[in-house]
Amino acid sequence: MTAVVFIHGTGVREPGFSALAGRFAAGVSALRGGLRVVPYYWGGAHGAALAAGGASLPPATGTGRGPLAPGPGPGDDDTADWAVLYADPYAELALAAAGSAPAEELPPGSVPPDLRVRARLADLLAEGDGPAAELGPGLARAVADLAAHPLLAPAATSLAPDDLAEVAARCLTAQVVAGLLDTDAPLVPVGVTRDAVVGRLAAVLGASARGAERGVRSLALRVASSAASRAVVRRRRALTEAAHPAAGDVLRYLSRGEAVRAGLRALIAGLEPPVAIVAHSLGGIIALDTLVLTPLPQVRLLVTAGSQAPFLYESGSLPSLEHPAPLPAHVPDWLNLYDPRDLLSYLGAGLFPGRVTDIAVDSRQPFPAAHSAYWTNSEVYRHIGERLP
Repeated sequence: MTAVVFIHGTGVREPGFSALAGRFAAGVSALRGGLRVVPYYWGGAHGAALAAGGASLPPATGTGRGPLAPGPGPGDDDTADWAVLYADPYAELALAAAGSAPAEELPPGSVPPDLRVRARLADLLAEGDGPAAELGPGLARAVADLAAHPLLAPAATSLAPDDLAEVAARCLTAQVVAGLLDTDAPLVPVGVTRDAVVGRLAAVLGASARGAERGVRSLALRVASSAASRAVVRRRRALTEAAHPAAGDVLRYLSRGEAVRAGLRALIAGLEPPVAIVAHSLGGIIALDTLVLTPLPQVRLLVTAGSQAPFLYESGSLPSLEHPAPLPAHVPDWLNLYDPRDLLSYLGAGLFPGRVTDIAVDSRQPFPAAHSAYWTNSEVYRHIGERLP
């Protein structure tokens, strides 16, 4: 009878672990009878916990304003609005364009609403990145992209010239900052610097002077981002309690992981061969480290799902094996399941040629949901069942 040791990942605690282990046992047993599923619940004895009751966590903060408040002044917080713009710098333009009237033929001699801002964008483009030098590079490219963007014309029909200039200025600024975030730049300017750049660009694009602070004023954007912020505030305690074990489990294992590995060795020592280990996320790191450090001949198969073990090895952070040392011969066959949408899953075949089989599975879930969807995916069980000893 094959024994299948199931090892959970980060942040899992009871009663969630029992539900997870039960779901795994049902899924794998449905494909193959006669299996003995043996859960390894390390989270209770070896998982991270906030010993002082969360004294290290900062208090929750709100947005500082209601959903329909006007643009930010001193003391207001438009951070959530900017988060929307960093994710999609054209969000305000899209909202404005959606509210524009259907295109009509202009009377002879009339000036298209977007003509003035396009002319000013051309002047701004000639200045290169200079007008936003405090933020970093990228303004010239952002200006060129905005000038050619199809949303500019319909947005211009629904916004007053001042508002169009300010929306365009925020769009350009958000593109520059988003570029910094995309490249993991070590320095990102504070909000005061960002707002000063918005004010300067808005003036160049034709907005009347009203000071350097030009907050995000789009009503629809404000409602959407404020609703999201309120939801985060309401869930702050739940988010904190869910997040700190996950991050803490990784740090605790990397610094004090021997106790977890010793528990796994003791569990396997009491099992008759053949044994297969199926492990998720950090569980895959625990399993691989244990197998690398200690020959366990009764283990014939290692299955990892959503595992960071290959990444830790390549980056020099895997406790048991440092790149470019090869995988020891006593480590069993390794099946590594990953979801391309799971940003916490990595590939091992290129690091250990001939020793690891990488297979993609698709949960059709975005990240981070994709990282927790392996055990409800029939593809996962099928691949496991095909390889069990």
